[in-house]
Parts: sequence; structure tokens; C-alpha cells
Amino acid sequence: MTARRVLATLVALVLATAFAPAAAAAPAPGPSDDAFYVPPSPLPAGKPGDVIRWRPSHAGPRAASADAWQVMYLSTNALGQPDAVTGTVLVPKNADRATAPIVAFAPGTHGPAFACTPSAMIAIGAFYEQPGLDDLLDAGYAVAVPDYEGYQPAPKTTYVVGRSEGPAVIDAVRAAQRLGAAGLSASAKVVFRGYSQGGGAAAWAGELQPSYAPELNLVGIAAGGVPADLVQVTLQLDGKFGFGVFAYALLGLDQAYPELQLDSFLTDNGRAKLAEMKQSACTFELLTTYANQKIADYTTGPGYIKPAWVARLTENKLGGTPPRVPVFLYHATGDQLVQFAQADSLHKTYCAAGVQETWKTYDTDHITLVYTGNADVLAFVKDRIAGKPATASC
Repeated sequence: MTARRVLATLVALVLATAFAPAAAAAPAPGPSDDAFYVPPSPLPAGKPGDVIRWRPSHAGPRAASADAWQVMYLSTNALGQPDAVTGTVLVPKNADRATAPIVAFAPGTHGPAFACTPSAMIAIGAFYEQPGLDDLLDAGYAVAVPDYEGYQPAPKTTYVVGRSEGPAVIDAVRAAQRLGAAGLSASAKVVFRGYSQGGGAAAWAGELQPSYAPELNLVGIAAGGVPADLVQVTLQLDGKFGFGVFAYALLGLDQAYPELQLDSFLTDNGRAKLAEMKQSACTFELLTTYANQKIADYTTGPGYIKPAWVARLTENKLGGTPPRVPVFLYHATGDQLVQFAQADSLHKTYCAAGVQETWKTYDTDHITLVYTGNADVLAFVKDRIAGKPATASC
């Protein structure tokens, strides 16, 4: 080769390198403080499930046996617009990451305050559903736990809004698959699992998945204590033990849908109580500080029955698009927080639609079933991941 040809080749290589499209940079580890939870503005371009930022995390009581990362990922809010959601990805240290199934663990009620964020509870060992999480890690499964929308230092959570929670659950799985440090497969078998608020979120993820995330290898859904019909669930809590859940639901809906204008029919007492709730209430406070209160003491009238509210409540009622995979639906007959009858109605709707559904009732209360239902959930999850045929019990 002549000197001139060598020089021309070198120039061509330099120019090709200089002007080649840059490879997409992997997201760098995020801030070490609470700024991690504050979404960037504007949000970066990308697809639902893309990781915005991540950082190594502490797996709480499982630190010796599982690796953990906190993630912020793109998702979709109740209005169909892009949003950012945080969560936790956990992988057993002894798992074969290339083949490990992924379970989306949708957490139950944590409360509106930033201090209650599920990922923070996991890291400090205060996650009240730890036994169910342990079951999945012990089985060798990777677990993706969404925080849901709005957990940040100035919290704006969208409690029990299925149109927000469903995408958050689905995109937690996508984020786990796209988090390079986790090493999980895009073709991994996936299960959605949750109880109470988490049961509703898991069911919503199941109903939305065929259109929202058809690429997921979804093999089953386990949903217990499901708030399928928010009208039936919330109104019967007025003046009772679970009033704090009712008040929080109004707050969550209002924060998801600005046109609802909850503040327009609050009393001064109601404004003060809800502001206090947003600042300091976790699950315990919801069920103690606010127990047995009445909505009439918070509002000037039942503004939550106006057409705008009815439309959004109807939009967030489960059953309209039954899941296409086997479902384990379960409920406590003595449930004092999430009315049994509306869950039974969802069960019948799914059965009538031909869902491969296992329906089981337990003679207990809502809180007890958080724990006593875990064995049956784990058995269902294991069977779906093993590829065993599901048997419906409609």
C-alpha cells in the first residue's frame, strides 16, 4: 500500500469515528440523598420502563443474600402522560440472572408521606410485607417493587388510582430488565403479585398488559384484598376504623386528576387534616390517628359524587378488560377495609369472561390475610413459573 493510500485510510477512519452516531449512554448512578426521588424536569426522552437513574441499595434483612438497587424509571400516569416512578429491584445472590423469573411485587398501603416510601422501607428493614418478599427471594426469583407515582420529598401520591398504578407495576419489570447491573433477561417469565392496594395494582397491571406491554412474558397474576370498585370500597369506611383509607383515596384521586378540585369542597378542618396526612401519615397513622372520623367533618358537601368524580371512579373500576393469563384472586370474608362483596363481583366478572381464575376466600380479616395468604400465593406463583396448567375454580 502506498503512503498516500495509508494516509487516506487513516483520515477516513478518523472521520468515521468522529462523526459516527454516539452510543446511548447508560444512566449513571443517581444522587445519594433524597434528591434521588425528585424527577428531572423536563423528563428525558424514552420509552416506558427506561431507567432514568439508579443507585445500589440495601436489601434490608436480605442484605446477605440479595443484591438491591433503587431505580427511577419512565412510566405513564393516569392521564396517559409520561411520568417518573421510583422502586427497588432485588436479585438473589445465588440466582442465575440470565434465566431468573421476575415477580412484580406491588406493595399495599404505605401512606401519603414521603417517609413511607416502599423503597425506603425495604432499605431500612421496615417493609411490613417482608415475609411475602422473602418467599420470592428464597424461591430464586428477582423482584421488582414499585413505589407508585408521587413518592418524593413534596409527595403527590396517586393512591388507589389503577390507571396510574398498573403502568407503574408493569414498568417496574421493564426497568428491572433494562437495569444493566441486575443482568436480567428481557424474555424472563413474569408474575404480578400484590395485596390490598397492591392487589388492585397487580390486577390493573394484568388488565393493561396486553395493550401496554405485550412483549412481557407474563404467566400469572396473584391479587388479594382487591379494591376493584372504589365507590363500594370507600363510602362504607365513613365513620369507621378505615376512615383514613377513605380520606387518602380522595387525596390520591385528586392528585391524579386535577379537574376534580378536592379543595373546592373541603372545610378548613379538612384542609388541615389532609395536609397533616400528606406530611406525616404512614399506614399505622391512617388506621389510628384518623380512625372513626367522618367525611362530613372534612367537607362542605359530598363533592365526590359530582359527575367529574363519578367519571374518574368509573374509569378506575376493574373488570373491563379481563387478564389473559391465569389469575389467583383471594379475599377475607371478614375484611373490614376492602369490602368483600365488590371483590366477589370482580371474581364473577372474570369467571364470566373466561379467565383461568382460582378464587379463594379466607375466614379472617384484612390485615391478617396480608400474611396468612402468602403460602397459597407462593404456590400459585411457583406453578405458573414451572409451566403447570392452571385449573379454574369458578
